[in-house]
Amino acid sequence: MKINLFRILVFGIAVFILFIFFISLSKNNIYDTSNLIGKNIDSFEIISLNTKKKINDELLKKNEFTLINFWSSWCAPCRSEHKYLMRLKNNNKNLKILGINFKDKKNQAINFLLELGNPYYFTGQDTDGRISINFGVYGIPESILINKELIVIKKFVGPLNNQDYQSILNLID
Repeated sequence: MKINLFRILVFGIAVFILFIFFISLSKNNIYDTSNLIGKNIDSFEIISLNTKKKINDELLKKNEFTLINFWSSWCAPCRSEHKYLMRLKNNNKNLKILGINFKDKKNQAINFLLELGNPYYFTGQDTDGRISINFGVYGIPESILINKELIVIKKFVGPLNNQDYQSILNLID
């Protein structure tokens, strides 16, 4: 009788685990950031990549629009989007780009910007990924467009492309 009770318990646990497994497979895992649109960003403070200077969310209120770009030198898609960041920097006075370098080595990040150009008015370092997590970033590159009230206008998941570039220009004009 003891063995049958044990088998029933093991069988019940196995069925429960399989049930949870199949429920998780049917779950929609598409990353949806639409719930961020129209909401304020959380307060933050970040230290510069090059100096000991810090920037916080209050300083972003001086900008008409800010594009917060999460990037890294080891990220190939970050390299492909970089030309669009440079174009945004050079072609629009209403937009400032804040770069947040994600889990990178300082010298490699600096060399990346020396090689490709620096589109950022401030480049902060997120060495442990905590700041990025607070912004809802789950992979890089990602960019968040905010206005001077620190309200999220749009979030771009993945590397910026020409369509995103045009979209940003339309949103800030």
